[in-house]
Amino acid sequence: GQEYWLSMELAGRFASANHYIIHKRVAAAVGLKEVAVVENHHNFAWREKLPDGREVIVHRKGATPAGAGVLGVIPGSMGDAGFVVRGRGVSESLESASHGAGRRMSRRVAVNSISKRERDDYLKERGVTLLGGGIDESPQAYKAIDEVITAQHDLVDVIGKFTPRIVRMADEPGDI
Repeated sequence: GQEYWLSMELAGRFASANHYIIHKRVAAAVGLKEVAVVENHHNFAWREKLPDGREVIVHRKGATPAGAGVLGVIPGSMGDAGFVVRGRGVSESLESASHGAGRRMSRRVAVNSISKRERDDYLKERGVTLLGGGIDESPQAYKAIDEVITAQHDLVDVIGKFTPRIVRMADEPGDI
């Protein structure tokens, strides 16, 4: 278990460092400077202490930390708004909140029911430029982010909203 834990922590630090570099380079490329760094660490485990004093491991699969005062990001889809939030520290949720809109259809269903044109039209209507990305990540495959945020009003306070303009996703196999 210790080797797994150390490997997981190393992978988390590696991902965090890479995101930092990517965001810094994108900001520089468009002539901006970050005013704050907020991470959306999810699909990870943390050692935490419950209000009753018990020490536990909390694995947040599809969730992100939302302890009192903790800043986080709850993204929508590649075509819909995302939110900067501040956790409220609700112990019943293990001080957690959703880490995104959540899928309303599986990847397979999305690939079989959404056309490239439908995805591209959706993004074009919203002024979003997509670089890479498969149909399985189409905005139509995700829940409505405003409903997801509303459902979490007791877990987080929304302190900012952002709208995607350029989205970079992994290329499809064979794309260059």
